[in-house]
Amino acid sequence: MAGITRTAQAEWQGTGREGKGALTTKSGVLSATPYGLNTRFGDQKGTNPEELIAAAHAGCFAMALAFALQSAGFTPTRLGVSAAVTLEPEGAGFKISKSALKLEANVPGVSRDQFHNIAEGAKAGCPVSKLLKAEITLDWRLD
Repeated sequence: MAGITRTAQAEWQGTGREGKGALTTKSGVLSATPYGLNTRFGDQKGTNPEELIAAAHAGCFAMALAFALQSAGFTPTRLGVSAAVTLEPEGAGFKISKSALKLEANVPGVSRDQFHNIAEGAKAGCPVSKLLKAEITLDWRLD
């Protein structure tokens, strides 16, 4: 398979504090979706980079785990994944310091040890995990 490229566009107007932005993706899932200081550090309706990274990490890990389980001969009934991305001050700016993955899984026939090894491998192998220069943790529950 050849490499693929996905694109998104950010449009910003004004200063960092008072300005406003909009995010648009080529797929149209985001279409002039608002973002700014109040959506990043407050509760105004819109999105922010950390929320988008959390969604990307949760989705990437779930898909990587599904493929890893399939390769090991297991079919998951359910993989419920959430990611909590932490933004914290660093010097005069900020950094993303952590992405905490939380997983609730139902995988018939898999042992806890097998699942642990497969899940840890998927966490390390997920392309978004590879991109992040942050601590990545995984808390899981197997039903």
